[in-house]
Amino acid sequence: MPASPPVEIGLNAAVVAIDSRAPAILAIAGERGARDALPFGPFEPTRHRTFETSLRASVEAQTALKLGYIEQLYTFGDRGRQKAPDEAGTHMVSVGYLALTRMDAEATERLEAAGARWRDWYAFLPWEDWRSGRPAILDRTILPALTAWAAESAAHDSKALPGRKARLRLAFGLDDFPWDEERVLERYELLYEGGLAAEAVTDGWAPPGRPGVGVAMRHDHRRILATAVARLRGKIKYRPVVFELMPAEFTLTDLQATVEAISGRHLHKQNFRRLVEGAELVEPTGATSSATGGRPAALFRFRKQILEERPAPGLKVGGR
Repeated sequence: MPASPPVEIGLNAAVVAIDSRAPAILAIAGERGARDALPFGPFEPTRHRTFETSLRASVEAQTALKLGYIEQLYTFGDRGRQKAPDEAGTHMVSVGYLALTRMDAEATERLEAAGARWRDWYAFLPWEDWRSGRPAILDRTILPALTAWAAESAAHDSKALPGRKARLRLAFGLDDFPWDEERVLERYELLYEGGLAAEAVTDGWAPPGRPGVGVAMRHDHRRILATAVARLRGKIKYRPVVFELMPAEFTLTDLQATVEAISGRHLHKQNFRRLVEGAELVEPTGATSSATGGRPAALFRFRKQILEERPAPGLKVGGR
């Protein structure tokens, strides 16, 4: 039996901000046309005591950005994730993190100088954006291809067809199942297995031929991004993490647009405002903003006292 390759622990960060009411992910630009990647760095135990401090140092060195809120997502270590020939050399196991920050013009200039940039996360996951209705790419490309893929193995494996069909129904909200905005990872995994993610072709797990959907990323970084999006969509329903993306003062319209950007769905204005007021998450500052050029809008701020009053406040945006 051949000796197992050495294993190295890496750290990936899905750093999220809101840019002009769109959800932005921090990407390291690839050289010479290479795919974008998430900020990444090896864990260096001789320099850093914890994964988190090591990650913060790596991200700051790569992007000149200081991270705010951060939480661990998952460990990614599947064979083939770095696409090394014959799995030779060091096998990289990566610990993924979700990090939230606020958009800042000066910081953005530093990012660009460091070779990083903000990208709309729906460029990578376009089927997840329902803010203007059902994405056309679902019925035009994704569902026909995945339905055909689910039927392909029926002649070879009688158990595969029902399993694949059930996964499709649940992940994509088919038949009587509703669309669940938190099933981001399940949908990406089906696209990968069905060969609609270009990464699957690069990894050698799927033959070329099917149309790639969304912008591909290096290695399995789009899988890490899908995990981060799913986590954040669930998190905003029971934790006030959305305010980590907001400025100190904001309008309720800006707050609604941010929640819509993250959840990928349109929210009824009056219902959203009743939800926010009922949860007592914000309080008026007494000031107004004329940034939209129309009628001045009242400015609000996050009411931090709620963390002492209630352990798990969030915005339960309801079902589709």
